[in-house]
Amino acid sequence: MYIDMKAYSTDLRQKIIDAHNNQEGSQRQLAKRFRVSLSFVQSLLRRFHFSGTVEAKPHSGGQSAKLNSEQMTLVALLVESDNDATLLELCERLQQKAGVKISRATMGRITQKLNLTRKKKQYMPVSDTPSEYKNLEQSIGQPLEP
Repeated sequence: MYIDMKAYSTDLRQKIIDAHNNQEGSQRQLAKRFRVSLSFVQSLLRRFHFSGTVEAKPHSGGQSAKLNSEQMTLVALLVESDNDATLLELCERLQQKAGVKISRATMGRITQKLNLTRKKKQYMPVSDTPSEYKNLEQSIGQPLEP
């Protein structure tokens, strides 16, 4: 399971630097006080001393997005126009309209990210017993003879 870790706020980083400069405790004590790891305090202090900044570094890893904003909008329109389409059908339609091929799993993640719900039609087999008789069976408690 992947947990998306957010960078600590600049405010928290500055408080740690200020507390260290005011000699309010050791690095280990500061880590405990601000509920961060000792290695974070050490790297923050090292970075502050070398570069003079406490801001978080920009994210530099991970895969780039598969779709740009226009293509994401197109996915939303495709789902809106036919919310009964399967993920594979949405992938095929996206490839036809935008020329971008993505997997079914990627389409699933994109629809989740966009908070798009797909309502599937419920196909129910036709019952032999009319519903009025079923209601009678439930109220009496015994099956009726046809």
